[in-house]
Amino acid sequence: MSNPNLRIAVIGSGTIGLSFAALHLSHPSNNRPGRTVQVVIYDPRPDLKEYIETTLPGYLDSDNAEERGASGMTVSSLLSTNRLIIASSLSSAVESADIVQEQGPENVSFKQNLWPQIESSAPERALFWSSTSGIPASVQGKNMRDPSRLLVVHPFNPPHIMPLLEIVPPGGKNADSSSVSAHVARTIEYWKSLGRSPVVLKEEITGFVANRLSFALFREAVHLVNTGVVTAEEVDRVVEESMGPRWAVKGPFWSYHAGGGKEKGLRGFLEKIGDTVQACWDDSGSPNLRRKLEEESPSSQGWEDSLCEQVEQAYGQLGDKDLKDRDQKTRKVLDITRK
Repeated sequence: MSNPNLRIAVIGSGTIGLSFAALHLSHPSNNRPGRTVQVVIYDPRPDLKEYIETTLPGYLDSDNAEERGASGMTVSSLLSTNRLIIASSLSSAVESADIVQEQGPENVSFKQNLWPQIESSAPERALFWSSTSGIPASVQGKNMRDPSRLLVVHPFNPPHIMPLLEIVPPGGKNADSSSVSAHVARTIEYWKSLGRSPVVLKEEITGFVANRLSFALFREAVHLVNTGVVTAEEVDRVVEESMGPRWAVKGPFWSYHAGGGKEKGLRGFLEKIGDTVQACWDDSGSPNLRRKLEEESPSSQGWEDSLCEQVEQAYGQLGDKDLKDRDQKTRKVLDITRK
C-alpha cells in the first residue's frame, strides 16, 4: 500500500494480535523516512495497558531487532510518539483505520456480531482482515452490509517471524466480485512490502492449507505414539532430523520431484515407490478427538490424557526462554532459506 500514512487497528491482544502489532511497528518498510504507521490495539480486558507494556517487548526484542528496525524501540517511546495507541472502545479503535485486523475468539457468533460493529464505525476504504484459524469469511460476514470487504488473512504462528499468510476471500456470491479482487490486491501489496509470502486460496476450505498439512502429519504422529511404535519425543526427533530441515529448504512436491531422479522426477518417484506410498496411506491412523459426552466411564476420555502426560514428561512446562530459543533458531533458518 503506497499510502505514506497508515493506521492499523489490531482487535484482540493475544499471542497473534501482539505478534502482528510488533511486525507492523518494527518492520523496516514501515520505518523508512516519510512513512508513518500507527497501530491501535483494542481488547476489552481491563488491564490492557499494563498487559501490553509487559508482553509486547518480548515480540519487539529479538536477536536481529536492529536489522528489523526495532532496535531501541520501546512501548513507552511508541506510546509517547502515538505510533502505538491503546483504544478504550472498539469504535474509537477502528474509526480512522486503513486496516482492521481481528484476532478474537474462535467463535462464530462472536465474529458475526463483531464485524457489523466494525463495519458501522470504520471508513469505507478500510480493509478488513480476520486471523481466524478456521472460520470462513463468508460465515463471519453473514450479518455485514457488504461481506465482500472481509478477507481471512491466516498466519502461521508466530506471525512476526513466519512469512506465510494464507489469504482466503469469501466464497458464495461474493467470490468473483471486482471489489473482492481489489481488496485482495491491496492486501497482497501490503504484505509483500513487509517481506511476507501471501498465498491466495481459491476456495474456502476447512482449516485452510497450512493447518491441513500440519494436522495430517500430527494425526499420523498421534497414531504412531498411541500404538506404541515410537514415543512422542522420538517422533519429534524423526521430524527434526529428516523432513523438517529438508522441507524448510524445499517443499514436498519439489523434494519428491528431485527424489525421482533428473530424468523422470516425480513420475519416477511414483513409479519406484508408489506402492509403498499407497500402503502407508491405506494403513494410516485415524485418532478421533470427538468425545462422547454422554459416556460416564473414565475410559471414555480417550487417548488425549496419556499422550499429553507423555509430552509433559518429556518437555515439562515451556517458558519464555524456550520460546525465545525456538524463535531465534527459526529466524536463522529463514535467513538462510529465503536468500
